[in-house]
Amino acid sequence: MDDMVCGKRVDGACRVKTEIWGHRGASGYAPENTLEAFELALLQGADGVELDVQLTKDDELVVIHDERIDRTSNGSGFVRDYTLEELKKLNFNKTIAGYRAVQIPTLKEVYELFQGKEKKINVEIKTGIFFYPGIEEKLLELTAKMSMEEQVLYSSFNHQTLLNMKKLNPKVYCGILYSDGYLNMDTYCQKLGMDALHPALYNLQYEGFREACREKKIPLHVWTVNEPEHIKLMRQMQVEAIITNYPDR
Repeated sequence: MDDMVCGKRVDGACRVKTEIWGHRGASGYAPENTLEAFELALLQGADGVELDVQLTKDDELVVIHDERIDRTSNGSGFVRDYTLEELKKLNFNKTIAGYRAVQIPTLKEVYELFQGKEKKINVEIKTGIFFYPGIEEKLLELTAKMSMEEQVLYSSFNHQTLLNMKKLNPKVYCGILYSDGYLNMDTYCQKLGMDALHPALYNLQYEGFREACREKKIPLHVWTVNEPEHIKLMRQMQVEAIITNYPDR
């Protein structure tokens, strides 16, 4: 996977093309982390999507952000306490009022949607609270089985999970997710042997941060960039990708 996408040359230098990735799909318009949201992101011209994965009670990879299903579905409890069959019976349309009934997708179903399309899939591994033993192996196995290695990159707030991924396959593309308050993340990224940083938007305020990452050729995939003025700012700063609920903006 390329470190950067060169758009055009300005004053002899390569200007970075800022890619647009749908945050949990086009989640500003369709129920987050559903096939409907991912399909809409594609229709809106997104360069890729970001999604979240966890394991069910019967060790199936499902796409959902929260450890609990209460906020996004008509059910209650932890994802890990339900089988895939049980989850499929629930309605996951709760985040968008008036939207028709939708099911929780498996990661395999999302991969099937993107097969044959030159789009990126940022798989966030949700191991911040529950570590889900074996999830790394399952992810690598499924991605390889479906020949999606060139489209998929992984991220996580659990940096041990990313180290586990690299240990299993040093060639996988991994980005460090983090929120705020951290310094010298460019050095930290290189120390861990990771490929990119996934900072929250407000981290771009740190003086010299963007310049340090560019010098070390560390791509920035910034979340969650929804407001037009912030989208414009990220383009001016030439970040490699923004993750947004509104790909059409």
